Amino acid sequence: MKWIKTILCISFLICSPALWSQYKFSGFIDNNTKDNTIYLSLIEDYRKMSGIYPEQIIQKVVPDSTGYFVFTENNLPSQNRIYRIHTENCSEEDKEAIHFNGICLNSKEILFIAKNQDTISLPFTVEEEVFCEVVSTNERSNTFLKVDSIIENMRYAFSSYRSEANRKVNSKKWFRTLQEYGKNQNEPLTELYIYSFLSNKSNNLYTYYLQDLKQNTYYDALLDRLKNKYPDSPYVQQYKTELAADKFSVEITSKESSSYWLWIIIALLILSGLLNVFLFQKLRKHRDSHQLTEKKLTQQERKILDLILQDKTNKEIASLLFLSVSTIKTHINNLYKKIDVESRDEAKTLYKNK
Repeated sequence: MKWIKTILCISFLICSPALWSQYKFSGFIDNNTKDNTIYLSLIEDYRKMSGIYPEQIIQKVVPDSTGYFVFTENNLPSQNRIYRIHTENCSEEDKEAIHFNGICLNSKEILFIAKNQDTISLPFTVEEEVFCEVVSTNERSNTFLKVDSIIENMRYAFSSYRSEANRKVNSKKWFRTLQEYGKNQNEPLTELYIYSFLSNKSNNLYTYYLQDLKQNTYYDALLDRLKNKYPDSPYVQQYKTELAADKFSVEITSKESSSYWLWIIIALLILSGLLNVFLFQKLRKHRDSHQLTEKKLTQQERKILDLILQDKTNKEIASLLFLSVSTIKTHINNLYKKIDVESRDEAKTLYKNK
């Protein structure tokens, strides 16, 4: 029986992931920073991916004389999470002031995806740059670097766009390029990294993100992918809360915009109605005035006015009414005074719509 128990214990030790799973994150830094401390951070707030936040730091090491450093333990989550390795040239006395809001201009950092059993190496590049390459047993570890490369290409392209129309058209193109790349990686954390960039309020693409949020089901689908793959991660609740807040903001803005235009339309209708009433009153007053004026005219003057409106000359009017031209002129002068005009043209204009 003892040998059976021994075999079972050995089998348990061999098969238990909690005992043999161990991460190893190693790399090199250059001679200028090899005396600095290297920090490993577990990022559980994706809005604090870039920067230095003491509450995120889970381990720190000092590189050896060659600049080599290594983090190794057995205390990370078994599922993928977002990590940062960084080094800085800040003194302990200056850190509190310099690291305001996580910003540090004297630091070098790299973000990557990893889990407890991963082995990751951060070698020098061909140009002997640090934190620019990820070699990992986890095929998703280096996707952030690829996203950064796309963003860098986007920024370079934007600098060459001369017109605002060109920028708008290409904003949509780059927006879709980033989203499609994220979906093709089959890694929600990569999509979340892209989302954090696109939905950043200081980003030029933020306006387009809000427009896209109104009609694109992508964001709800991403939430489902996060829930399915990382149900216990803090990213799920953070993303869910942010998404709900942004949707509410978009809805309120749409309602405010709709209300704004509704009030504009109502105001225009009221203004149009008032204008119509004013014009109607003016027209009626004008007609009433004409009617009163016409009543003041003698029968002979009304006949002469009708003939004037028919474009008859003084001589023609005199002939038709069997009067002299001078008598016609006298009648015309009298009716001009009564209808408050000074010429035939004014009389015609006054009565043309009669």
